[in-house]
Order: sequence, then C-alpha cells, then structure tokens
Amino acid sequence: MTKPDIIKVIETANWILRDGAKILSVRSHGRDRFYLPGGKIDPGETAHDAIMREINEELGVDLIPDTIRELGTFAGQGHKQPDGVIVRMTCFVADYRGTLSPAREIAELRWLTPCERNLMAPMGQKITAALFDI
Repeated sequence: MTKPDIIKVIETANWILRDGAKILSVRSHGRDRFYLPGGKIDPGETAHDAIMREINEELGVDLIPDTIRELGTFAGQGHKQPDGVIVRMTCFVADYRGTLSPAREIAELRWLTPCERNLMAPMGQKITAALFDI
C-alpha cells in the first residue's frame, strides 16, 4: 500500500489544559469526537494570536498572555479529512481568566482521562498519549 501524497496542510493552534490526569477536550456541534480546544490559524495571524482568539471564541475565557508557552507541534492525518490532508497542531499551555463554558461551535466540553482518549479524534489521541507517556 502506498502512502498518499500530502495535498493540504491545515495549521492550527491548540490549548493543552490539564487537571491532574485529565485533559480539557471539546466537541463541536455535529461532530462525533472530542478535540483539543483551538482552531485554524487565519492568514497573517501568528499561532500565539490564534490560540488567544480561538479559546476566547470557543470557551469564553481569556488566556493570560505572559503565561502562554508553546509545548510542541504535532502533525498527522486530519480526522474525517480526505487522504493526504495533514493537520499540523501547534500546542500551547497557558493560564486563563474566566469561567470555561462552551460557546459558538462548541457543543460540549469534557475533562477526559488518558483511558478515555478513544473519544478523541486521532490527533488528540496521539497528543494525549505523548503527554501522559502512554
């Protein structure tokens, strides 16, 4: 079996928020899997700017700018995307102000344990496994 050619790369900025052995995950309306909060980086926008904007839009909280740290970048086949569509996720950790609440396209937020990572899209599973050294 041959590997598909990469036909598109989707650049995203994602927030890693842990509470002990749990990781914050979100599910969009009409989706069957949970994702790490965040989203696409708009043209001309930095990953840092995108993560601040996306988290405010999706969860109604503000990331505290001087606490934002890049954790790493992960890449892989996009969930429910055609073969060759790669998602490259720049992941950040940060403190926040406000109360987490699903907003806009987010239907649900949930704190998932590593044992529940099967509820996540494949890239979320990959990142969770790396974070918890599974």
